[in-house]
Amino acid sequence: MAAATGGAAVWLVDPASSFAAGLRGLARTLPNLRLIAVTNRGKLRNPGVRGDGWRDGFGDGFGNGARPTWFACLPPNSPAITVESAVAAAFENIALTEGALAARRELERADREREELNRIGVALSSTHDVGALLEMILAKTREITGADAGSLYVMETTRGLNGAFDKPERRLRFKLMQNDSRSLPFAEYTLPLGTDSLAGYAALTGEVVALEDSYAVPAGRPYRFNAHYDEAASYRTRSSLTVPMKDARGEVIGVVQLLNCKRHREARLVTEEDLDREVRPFAAHAIRQAESLASQAAVAYENSRLYEDIEALFEGFVQAAVTAIEQRDPSTSGHSLRVSRMTVGLAEIVDRSGTGVYRGTRFTQDQMKEIRYAALLHDFGKVGVREEVLVKAKKLYPAQFDVVQYRFDYARKEMEAAHERRKVQALLEQPRGSALAAIASLEEEYRRRVAELDEAFTAIAKANEPTVMPSGTFERLFEISRQTYHDPRGTERPLLTPAEVRFLSITRGSLDPVERQQIEAHVLLSFNFLMQIPWTRAIQNIPDIARSHHEKINGTGYPYQLKGEEIPLQARMMTICDIFDALSASDRPYKKAVPRERALAILEGSVANHELDADLFGLFLEGRVYEMPPVHH
Repeated sequence: MAAATGGAAVWLVDPASSFAAGLRGLARTLPNLRLIAVTNRGKLRNPGVRGDGWRDGFGDGFGNGARPTWFACLPPNSPAITVESAVAAAFENIALTEGALAARRELERADREREELNRIGVALSSTHDVGALLEMILAKTREITGADAGSLYVMETTRGLNGAFDKPERRLRFKLMQNDSRSLPFAEYTLPLGTDSLAGYAALTGEVVALEDSYAVPAGRPYRFNAHYDEAASYRTRSSLTVPMKDARGEVIGVVQLLNCKRHREARLVTEEDLDREVRPFAAHAIRQAESLASQAAVAYENSRLYEDIEALFEGFVQAAVTAIEQRDPSTSGHSLRVSRMTVGLAEIVDRSGTGVYRGTRFTQDQMKEIRYAALLHDFGKVGVREEVLVKAKKLYPAQFDVVQYRFDYARKEMEAAHERRKVQALLEQPRGSALAAIASLEEEYRRRVAELDEAFTAIAKANEPTVMPSGTFERLFEISRQTYHDPRGTERPLLTPAEVRFLSITRGSLDPVERQQIEAHVLLSFNFLMQIPWTRAIQNIPDIARSHHEKINGTGYPYQLKGEEIPLQARMMTICDIFDALSASDRPYKKAVPRERALAILEGSVANHELDADLFGLFLEGRVYEMPPVHH
């Protein structure tokens, strides 16, 4: 029967005949079969069927989706033209039904394709890693078109040895290759942008190239299929599809080339028989899908490249900022990089910790980036601190110490001149014997006073050296400050001024309270600077982390005297690393580097004083963070 094999059929049937019931059953299942009842309407009744048999034949089914049993009813004595019209109407109905079914199937397929493209588009837009994105672009394009193999090219602009003075040259980089049936070592290379290759032609013209047989390029076309890949992999390409990737501006930024459209995705093309059985040309809808996906992929690729460019730009900015800090104070060169390295290392140990207070603490990739950047930029505010304060090596500034030294040199010369005057006076006023005895006494007194002056200056020079820990008493300085000399005008002046005594009496380091306040202001300067940067939401806590790296658990830190959990965990980690590096990394003008063991002992003392997080310091020791390889920069 034609209807059973896909053709259309119309039957004129006497409902009372023996085979009418069978035909009615077929009519309910075959969409291209129509039955025309040849009977008087009053006789068209079917005992045992729900309701009226006529309504069952013509009415039942229009409301519930099933097709009616009878298409029409003709009296036995109907004119030929009436019968012909009824039959023609039945065939037309079959054609309309088939068209509607085909349209519905096409609509459903289009809906599936659109959903698939949307799903792929979401996946593409959520991937920022360019390498992973390119892999996904090629894999998804192959998947949606049923391609066995494929390659991806990206557009590059290169210059010669003369850089900006050379005319830029555009080339295609063979970036990626995938194949379900063969494996082949892959190496990137570039090829000139010309119309002699399929990829080059698509890139230059923006046209899609679809070939039923890649080795049989239509006459008059400038391109040819490159058989090198087939030969190297013992592969055979038949159908191919080369699609340009166009960005939002319509510019080609890459090319996707698909090979061997398969009837079944899971099939592997190993033999010629496999090719004959499985490979077919890329259908029109597959080409449309590939074009649509290539456009989405181009936008996603551009976005990812832009994201990487922004990342690189920001990384360069951070490195420039670190360089600016180090140029202000070369003695601390590498400090920010070392602190960043150690803080990230400690964060990784905390993240892996399965015991203790921080066993449930985990850091995302963005949080790790946040920690790294905060540590790199934690001292940036030092660019706003007066340089003489920032690099102050001794308690007295060099110019101040020079003044003291000049003063002592003058006092010594003044003492020498006075001594010579008294000697001359003794020779002029006393007999020779008495004068010589007096001069001997004067010489002894002069040597004593010079030694006292030298000892006083030595004591000042010693007091001028800063110390890591609070130490020293300064009574000798007060004694020296009570000693005087006469300036060239004869005015009596102290050997040490009150301001000099105040600086030399600093118990720790080289800064007085006012200068220390200026140095401590670098924290807020860093915060104010970092707050000007429009951080992304993922790393928006960088300013708060950097601002808190001098806070102490017991509230004795600065600038806000935060306590305990008020201090961000990331800042508590950075504080430990910052102090350790400041103590041990290298000599600084105002202090000598202490041995590692001494630095760790000082940190242990800070833990005992509840200044540092004891659990974090335990992980710092356990993970030997202080032994991490040096940073090369």
